Amino acid sequence: MFTDVDPADLEPQDFAALLRRTPAAELKAAMAGAHRRTVLNGIFARMPGLLRQDRAGTLSAVIHWCVTGRPDGGADTYELVIADGVCTLSDRPRHEPRLTLTLGAMELLGLVAGRSSPVSMLVLGRLKARGDMALTVRVPALFEIPAP
Repeated sequence: MFTDVDPADLEPQDFAALLRRTPAAELKAAMAGAHRRTVLNGIFARMPGLLRQDRAGTLSAVIHWCVTGRPDGGADTYELVIADGVCTLSDRPRHEPRLTLTLGAMELLGLVAGRSSPVSMLVLGRLKARGDMALTVRVPALFEIPAP
């Protein structure tokens, strides 16, 4: 069962595979319950290690990921700071973002599982970007996303 797993205990490609084989109803229930924060923390905690330093180059940027659909109606926001080829994470945003990406929890899981394209999500309105649009297009290439 999906809620029996801590994403931090799995390799990124194994977590992506788990997402692909878990029924949508089970994922929705998990993301609407107590396991949501564990899943989100597991996803975002890996992002600094997945940064492609060769592609980040001299990029200096603060990116806020706003994941909507929290049970209380709010959103969980994670801050990624990229500077000098290094990415750091905080679940308490402290800096003014150059880019804010807003999406629902299920949409985030679709990205992580490799089932969704960020570009098509933008076009369809499932991913909203506010700020530097050139950076928006660049974000997917900055991270080593596990192939399906």
